[in-house]
Amino acid sequence: MAMGLSALAAAWSQGTLGSAALGVVAERPEFEGKVIIYLVLPELLALFGLIIAFLLQGHVGSGLA
Repeated sequence: MAMGLSALAAAWSQGTLGSAALGVVAERPEFEGKVIIYLVLPELLALFGLIIAFLLQGHVGSGLA
């Protein structure tokens, strides 16, 4: 669940940022490098979700034993 929700949020935010970034690059091509940085940031959200999922995987079964 941690991975799925974080990936869903990353996809939604990247889609929103992607459409806005294309508009910015179409008007001002010199901002292309800065726009790529903003497009990479939502991927960190999915990466953090993956890390949390691995951390939780070790703790979920240990409370039942």
